Amino acid sequence: MNNIGKYIKEQRKKLGLTQEEFAIRSGLGLRFVRELESGKPTVRLDKVNQALAMFGMQAVPGRMDKDE
Repeated sequence: MNNIGKYIKEQRKKLGLTQEEFAIRSGLGLRFVRELESGKPTVRLDKVNQALAMFGMQAVPGRMDKDE
């Protein structure tokens, strides 16, 4: 989940949004956005996809890298 959190943080910053602004625009709670960006390992996938939808992306099943 850490890679997704990093991606969301990078994209959010590219748009010039604070975490609070992103939370409002995406319809998510500020606490969730903070936890996601900090790499919390247990977050709800539906909310992750809600955040990723802001960038036209979604989380899908895939093989894990050996390093993960």
